[in-house]
Amino acid sequence: MKKYTYPSVLSIAGFDGSGGAGIQADIKTISALGCYATTVLTALPVQNTQGVRNIYPIPLEAVEDQIEAVMEDIMPAAIKIGMVHTPELVESITSTLKKYEAVPIVLDPVMVATSGHRLIEEDSINALIEQLIPIATVITPNMDEAAILANMNVKTLEEMRIAGKQIKELGCNSILMKGGHQETTNITSLFFDPNNRCHSFETKKIRTNNTHGSGCTLSSAIASLLAQGKTLFESVDVALSYVHNAIYSGKNVQTGKGNGPLNHFFNPQKMIKNEMD
Repeated sequence: MKKYTYPSVLSIAGFDGSGGAGIQADIKTISALGCYATTVLTALPVQNTQGVRNIYPIPLEAVEDQIEAVMEDIMPAAIKIGMVHTPELVESITSTLKKYEAVPIVLDPVMVATSGHRLIEEDSINALIEQLIPIATVITPNMDEAAILANMNVKTLEEMRIAGKQIKELGCNSILMKGGHQETTNITSLFFDPNNRCHSFETKKIRTNNTHGSGCTLSSAIASLLAQGKTLFESVDVALSYVHNAIYSGKNVQTGKGNGPLNHFFNPQKMIKNEMD
């Protein structure tokens, strides 16, 4: 009898009890794209659609144990890393992942929530730059996060281009800089590929407050598509389209009193089954 496997994606990220961001958004996205989601919890933010109330840490040993338990049993085809808010956590995740064979890593450098709350300690930024960014296949900062990484204002498309080049010099393989914060009719995201070419992706701006977890969704979508065997460029392209449609499909739905979530399941795929050798 033939046997099959699901393309597996590991999300290493924080919690969101309101269900729109963090590990919850990752599980929804990975599942909606036909892949199998495994998870490692890095932090326990107490938040809802209106903002973050508190962040409770997860012990480093517990994070390491979670990674090892998953990696030794269900080796992922791609990894998404989200909220890593302390330098000790950055070091712990990096050193633990290095024990295993390299798989594509999508790093969402979560620093600022949709509500504007800062989610990372100041000294964690250097640790992120020195340790996690060099092992990532692609990083996905928004304009605020790009401004922190490049140490400059990032408000315009030209400033995005300049910041992208500066971030690339930090030892980054590739960058997808999200343009969702642009206050224009059309928004432009920039993808700086491993060969230092810059590609533009333009979509129509959707007027809605329901964008909570859009960054988490995008990074886990890229990881899911990489796990399916798509190229990095294809994964970025399709993931941007998926997020745009998820925002559009949920734009008029009220979930909570603040920034609502995306509609991750606007067009869910069946679980993909790959035949085993």
